[in-house]
Amino acid sequence: MPWFSAGLRLSLGALLGWFLFRQLVRLEQVLTLTVLAAFIAVSLEPVVGILIRRRLRRGWAVAVVLGVFCMLVGGFLALFIPPLSREVTVLADAVPVWLQQVHDHQSTLGRIEDHYHVVDRAKQALGSGGGVVGGMLGAGRLVLDTVTSLVVVVTLTLYFMAGLPATKEFCYRFVVGTRRDRARELTEEILSRTGRYMLGNLFTSAVAGLATFVWCAVVGVPYAAALGAFVALMDLVPVVGSTVAGIVVSLVALAVSWPVAVATATFYIGFRVLEDYLIMPRTMQYAVDVHPFVTVLAVLAGGVLLGIIGALVAVPVAVAVGLALDEFVFPRLDTR
Repeated sequence: MPWFSAGLRLSLGALLGWFLFRQLVRLEQVLTLTVLAAFIAVSLEPVVGILIRRRLRRGWAVAVVLGVFCMLVGGFLALFIPPLSREVTVLADAVPVWLQQVHDHQSTLGRIEDHYHVVDRAKQALGSGGGVVGGMLGAGRLVLDTVTSLVVVVTLTLYFMAGLPATKEFCYRFVVGTRRDRARELTEEILSRTGRYMLGNLFTSAVAGLATFVWCAVVGVPYAAALGAFVALMDLVPVVGSTVAGIVVSLVALAVSWPVAVATATFYIGFRVLEDYLIMPRTMQYAVDVHPFVTVLAVLAGGVLLGIIGALVAVPVAVAVGLALDEFVFPRLDTR
């Protein structure tokens, strides 16, 4: 019966497709980390290429990039650890004073305790045990997953950087021989623009960090250098990075005064608008030759679809799509 065999093949094909889809969903985190590592390796390829042109072997060039990365991490830690240790010491010294004020019904903390009964609620939470233990286990699992993901990304990035030429040549073999040279040229152009995109992103992040350092130094917000480095690091994350950094710096500015905190928040709102609609689009247009509107739209769409990683790779994907349209679609439409 032909209809039975056709239905059986369709059913088996649908089941196989559903099974493969479920396996891809289970591998979502691994695939996401792999894409992120490949993107970082491609972004650092211009730096590796410069070192190779200075007669360094690829392995040594990758080692130099890794060494610079470790130095940057050490610099960030040197900026952050002393302020954090001092603040933890101040907090530990202030806790006994706060506890004494809680039992003083004339103090502000005492009146808050009389109205909201914070101590009793904390005792109930500690007495239940499950919520606190569950929260501690959840926090520990989050830290462990973050460290594991970071190690995986760094390891995969090093492998991709070391074997990028061989990987590209292997992928080129899947293209028909008559079109392989053109595919190679198109791929190299995409990779080149991706590297320029990352360099442009680093430039805008450096501008954000420098602006933060200058602002904090002028208005007297403490730890200006550490906050500038923090903002530069967070600004690498599109869409939400600069917003989170601005909130953190504004909260730190509360240590000075309310007017300074409000002025800092206003400064970051203005800088965010300036960065999103002037600095970033123009830098991306120069780096990857993409229209500013396409840049903003691609970052927003990538952030909605894949979160932070989607926002990071959105502009290179838009560049690849644009080059593919110019190469394959528009010429055919123009000849009709």
